[in-house]
Amino acid sequence: MIALISEAWAVGYVVAEWSIRLAMVAVVPMRRSPEAARSWLILVFLLPIPALLIYLLIGRPTYPRWRRERFLRLPAVLAAASREISHSRYCRRPELPGSLSGPALLVERLGQFPTVAGNDFELLSGYDEVIDRMIADIGAAQQTVHLLYYIFADDETGLRVIDALQRAAKRQVKCRVLIDAIGSRRWARRVARLLIPAGVEVRLALRVGLFHRRSARADLRNHRKIAVIDSRVGYLGSQNIINAEFGGGIANQELVARVVGPVTTEIQTVFIADWFMETNEKLANPVLFPHNPPGGGAVAQVLPSGPDYPDAGIGHLIVSLVHGARERVIITTPYFVPDEPLLQALKTAALRGVEVRLVVSNVTDQMLVNLAQRSFYSELLHAGIQVHLYAQAFLHAKHITFDDEIAILGSSNVDIRSFVLNAEVSLIAFDKGVVEQLRRQQSRYFASSNVLSLREWEKRPVASKLAENLARLASPLL
Repeated sequence: MIALISEAWAVGYVVAEWSIRLAMVAVVPMRRSPEAARSWLILVFLLPIPALLIYLLIGRPTYPRWRRERFLRLPAVLAAASREISHSRYCRRPELPGSLSGPALLVERLGQFPTVAGNDFELLSGYDEVIDRMIADIGAAQQTVHLLYYIFADDETGLRVIDALQRAAKRQVKCRVLIDAIGSRRWARRVARLLIPAGVEVRLALRVGLFHRRSARADLRNHRKIAVIDSRVGYLGSQNIINAEFGGGIANQELVARVVGPVTTEIQTVFIADWFMETNEKLANPVLFPHNPPGGGAVAQVLPSGPDYPDAGIGHLIVSLVHGARERVIITTPYFVPDEPLLQALKTAALRGVEVRLVVSNVTDQMLVNLAQRSFYSELLHAGIQVHLYAQAFLHAKHITFDDEIAILGSSNVDIRSFVLNAEVSLIAFDKGVVEQLRRQQSRYFASSNVLSLREWEKRPVASKLAENLARLASPLL
């Protein structure tokens, strides 16, 4: 009798496993890249039941239904901003040469924001310098301060910003802070306890919890890092509000753009959209959308991306710009795990004679991602792409230049997580002066990096190659 029951259970288990495998063969490839489908199917065929459970949790990069429905209301909420951007004589779409008008139109169709002229860029690479300048601008604020950060800690750096916000709120400046619930989970409650009594509004983005009525998925995060003061000054880049050495004594090297000009209205609109998505509150006060007179600065536009914007992938833009590059492409990113279209675009560009360089950090903070990243180096080197390993610190800066005219800077890494799962924001500048600023920064990276040699790289141990290749199989799931 016991043997019959055991046999029935065994048969049932086998039937269940094969039912899952066959069903997932039909489901997994739908609306998914071939490399991602391949990784999922390998996992399904090896471990069908665990794979099904994981797939049910994180298989599709979509937010809960309530959030998708709220996002459909967003255009009406942002109507005030749209009117100001489209009607302001300071926000008129500038004339761009043919080589730039196509990329600008692509950015606008992906993220809905047009190009605007007259923006003054200041690129800040000093970690403390970024905080000092932001605190000074908060200290000069007269109407509003809006901060949106993946990490906001209550360490020494965070407390300095908290103090500036408390003093601004005391002056009757309207201060709002939005921080990611997972990225800031160690500090969020303490930060809120310090700010809320002072009159600063604090909200958590994408809260997660078994008993939270509107819980989000833990792997879909708001990774943006922006500050907007009086809708006049904007900060956008890679740096969070936390000490530079917060990860085991490893110092972070960042890059942030401080921008003054009409494009700050677009950065402001990104904040307002995220605030609405988390609070259902419409921030439609005209004071939030001033007509910032342009100076003699750059043409720029903002690109938000993430699961809320199913067609607004920063990855689409990067691939397009790589294909259009004529002379050089220089990528700086802490995490490089490209999808197949980007990998092929980079290799093709190098074969066309375009100078392609990748700058990544030799110091790492995520072992699995680093292994997956290393698995691409041989392929890149064979194609003639230069790989620079930055040695001085953990290079967390995220920016790309194309030829001498286009620059991208923001919160997005060059990996599948930033392309598909994270809410990111990028600032695109069509300006030789901004590109030249970035080129000077890139030259400093080159000087502090070791350039990989294909011959030496191929001598690494077989065990390392095996670990890298296994990590690469999982890269579409990272």
